[in-house]
Amino acid sequence: LSLTASSLDDNKLGLIACDAVPTRRVVPAAVIYGANASGKSNIVKALGWMRSAVLASHREGEPGGGIQRFPFRLDSASESQPSAFELDFFFGSMRYHYGFEASDNAFLSEWLYAFPKGRRQTLFQRELQEFRFGRALEGQNRVISQLTRPNSLFVSAAAQNDHKKLSEISSYIRSIGMYSRISVGPEAFHDKEKLDPRVISFLGEIGTGITGYEYTSFEYSPEDEGKLREFASAFAKLVDDPVVPDQIITRMKGNIRLSHRRRDGGNTFFELNWESAGTRRLLVLLDAVFRALDQGTPVVIDELDASLHTEACEAVLRMFSSPENNSNGAQLIATTHDTNLLSSPSLRRDQIWFTEKDPDGATHLYPLTDIRSRKGDNIERGYLQGRYGAIPFSGRLSEVASGG
Repeated sequence: LSLTASSLDDNKLGLIACDAVPTRRVVPAAVIYGANASGKSNIVKALGWMRSAVLASHREGEPGGGIQRFPFRLDSASESQPSAFELDFFFGSMRYHYGFEASDNAFLSEWLYAFPKGRRQTLFQRELQEFRFGRALEGQNRVISQLTRPNSLFVSAAAQNDHKKLSEISSYIRSIGMYSRISVGPEAFHDKEKLDPRVISFLGEIGTGITGYEYTSFEYSPEDEGKLREFASAFAKLVDDPVVPDQIITRMKGNIRLSHRRRDGGNTFFELNWESAGTRRLLVLLDAVFRALDQGTPVVIDELDASLHTEACEAVLRMFSSPENNSNGAQLIATTHDTNLLSSPSLRRDQIWFTEKDPDGATHLYPLTDIRSRKGDNIERGYLQGRYGAIPFSGRLSEVASGG
């Protein structure tokens, strides 16, 4: 999945300057289409797994333990083959290329390269427990390598031990916002005392009738709070997480309510369980979107269109494609089934990707630019007609319905 802009003569207004790529520009968003069960969510999960391994493999991995990975289950040969992950990114003023390979038992290899003035420079390479360090990587490299277990990544161990350069790399990967399972229940907002005013403005602009919000705190008697803490402690033991009690108590001490304009011009506050699933989902998504726009970081959203109208999805895309809203170079990666977005002026042809299963059940990811198209083509109609693949084959559904 590449966010490098192509040389297509499409709208260049939203492109982000980046000297690290040949075209000197990257796209602000990439949208992935495909049939149900074609592997779109697995693309997001793969990136999420890589991110988790970098952030937590050293802290949470058990000494002598293995690695919980997920090889392709429809081919028995894949179980004995390593899983490989690579990430090429621009951070600060430097392009980096980071990757690793993992088996069930250990990280087999790991590498990090920098590209000063476009030339590849090795920062470190690892083969099992053998490490080689480039002169440009300053820090306690040898000491940290001795602390790195077979089932932990060197970058993960280095970040845990305050390695300056590799902590920066870890921080960048941490900054990738991952949203694949979004809780939209009212309980998801108990620990939020403030909402970004831009979220309220956005909700008002798309016609929800929302005009503001308030945070109401709950007051417990010492007796009730003691009971609550006992319950939280019991739950913490059940899930083996000592942090849980404070999280539960914090979440149960307040609540957000959204205000709606009445006919007489006044406002009425609604509890979140009275709001639609789409509104609650937008509260989560927009918080992530505005954080990414402010910080200039990537955000990855699985099923952008779930419970949302096309206009809301289009408005999110417009924000990333607007130089005024996206002055820090944030990027959005999203999966969706909403074909209306294919006609969006905010999407160039090199921002559209597809997933399709082969006869053996393996997912193939490919861009629209692999297929001949012309500026001004009706991409939505072409997709629905099957010109680009990545749509379900309906077969003879009438026979299924009749039991034939």
